[in-house]
Amino acid sequence: MGALLIVMIGGTTLFAARVLNFLGAVTGGASISQIGQAVAPNADPGTSSIAYKIKHRETINVLLLGYGGNENDAPYLTDSIMVARLDTATNRVALISIPRDLWVGIQYSNVNGTYNQKINAAFEVGMDESGWSGRLPRYTGRDGGGHLSEDTVGHLTGLTFDRYMGVDFKAFRDVVDALGGITVHMDLPLDDCHYPDYKNGYVNHGVGPGYRCPPGAGIHYKAGDYAVTGEQALQIARSRDAEQPEQATDFGRARRQQMIIAEIKKQALGINAIVKAPQLMNALQKNVRTDLTIDDMAALYRWGGRIPDSSILHFALTNDNLLEAGNCGQDYGVYALCPTDGSNKMIQSYVANTLPPPAVTRAHAPLQFFWSGQLPDMVNGVADLMKPFGFEVADPQSPRVRVPPQKTVIYDFSGGAYPDAAEWLSQFFGADIVAPSQSQPPAFVKDNGGFAVYLGHDFGSRWYNNNR
Repeated sequence: MGALLIVMIGGTTLFAARVLNFLGAVTGGASISQIGQAVAPNADPGTSSIAYKIKHRETINVLLLGYGGNENDAPYLTDSIMVARLDTATNRVALISIPRDLWVGIQYSNVNGTYNQKINAAFEVGMDESGWSGRLPRYTGRDGGGHLSEDTVGHLTGLTFDRYMGVDFKAFRDVVDALGGITVHMDLPLDDCHYPDYKNGYVNHGVGPGYRCPPGAGIHYKAGDYAVTGEQALQIARSRDAEQPEQATDFGRARRQQMIIAEIKKQALGINAIVKAPQLMNALQKNVRTDLTIDDMAALYRWGGRIPDSSILHFALTNDNLLEAGNCGQDYGVYALCPTDGSNKMIQSYVANTLPPPAVTRAHAPLQFFWSGQLPDMVNGVADLMKPFGFEVADPQSPRVRVPPQKTVIYDFSGGAYPDAAEWLSQFFGADIVAPSQSQPPAFVKDNGGFAVYLGHDFGSRWYNNNR
C-alpha cells in the first residue's frame, strides 16, 4: 500500500485525481489538501498518528488480515492473520502468523457476553450487519470487522494495535498480476489434491481430505525458484492439506505466506513501482479495508522502503510450540488449536519478546534445551520457539532423571562471548546464567560453546499455567 504513495509526489492533476479516488475508497475519504499535507517531508504529525510514532522511534503494531471476499461462501472469514510489529528505533519488523483455527473468546458485546469460536470468525462477526445484535459501536460500520479482529488478537497476544489492513483474495491475486507476477522460492515441493476451487469443490475435480487423491487433481509445485501468477501465489499461500508433512503444518503455511508478502513488498517498492501504480490501485480499490489514514500511509512508505529483508523476523504460533490440536473443550468433532496455557500469558510473554536487541539475533549463539519433567514434548516446543531468534538450536533432550530442578538454569559454555544473548535468555526464562566453573552441570549437559538451558518446574508451570 505505502509504495503507491510515491505517485503523489510531483504527479499530474489527472494522476492526482486518480490517487484521490483510490485513497478515498480505501480510507473512507480524503481531500487533495490532505494528500499534499501527508506527503510533505516536513509535515507535523498528530500525536495519535503512525507518523508521530515513527518520529519518536516507538514500536507500531499493525494487524494484517486476508479474507475470502465475495467469491467465497463465507466472505469475511479470515484465512490469513498476521501481526506486524514495526520497531522504528532499530528499523526492524517482526511478522507473527496466527493460525485461523485458534480457539478464542470473541468479546463483541457487553450484553451478550463472549462468542467462543475460531479466531478467523472475529472479522466476520464485525462485518455482519444482519445479525449479532448488541455489538459495541466500535464493532459496527465499515471498520467493525477490523476493530473486532484487532481486539480479539490483542486479547490473545497482549498487544494494542495501531491500525489494521484487510485484503480479500481478489485483491491479492490482482496485486501480484499487476506487478507482473512475483518470483517465489520453494525449498520443498507442495502437492495438495484437496485445494478448494470457487464452486464448493476442489481444483481439477479433487476430493475432500481423508480420501485418496485422483491422478492429476489438486495443485502441484516443485521445489525451486520460478515466477508465479496471482492465482498461483494465492494457492501457495492458502494450501492447508499438502502431502508433504512440513508443508501441511501451520508453520509451513505461515512461512509460505510470509515469503510471498516479502516478494510483493520487494516488487511494489522496486524501480518500476510508479509505472505499475495505476494497475495496483485498480487491484486494491474495491477489495481492501483499512483504518490507515493518508498520513499513516505516507509515513509507512517513507520508513518501510528502507527496511531490508534481513531486518524482517519471522514467527508463528503453531501446534509445534504454544498451541495443541484438539477440540478445546467443545463438542466432539470440532477441530481447533488450543493454547497450552489457557490464560494466554505464555503467548503474551513470547510475543512481547519478538523484537529482542539486534545483537541477540546477530549472534547466532549455540543453544540446547533439556527437560526431565512430565510431558516431555514441552522441550520440543520450547526449542521451536527459539529458532526464529537466530540461535543455532540443537535437538532438545529429555534425560531420564528422578528429580528435575525446581528452577531453570542456563549454563554458559561460551566464556561470556555472547553477553546480549545471555541477558536476553536470562530475562525470558527468568533464570540465572551460570558458568560451568561455578556450578558443575549434570553429566548429560555437554559443552556446546554456547548455552545449555536445563528447564525447571518453574518454567513448566509458566508453559502450562499449572493446567497439567
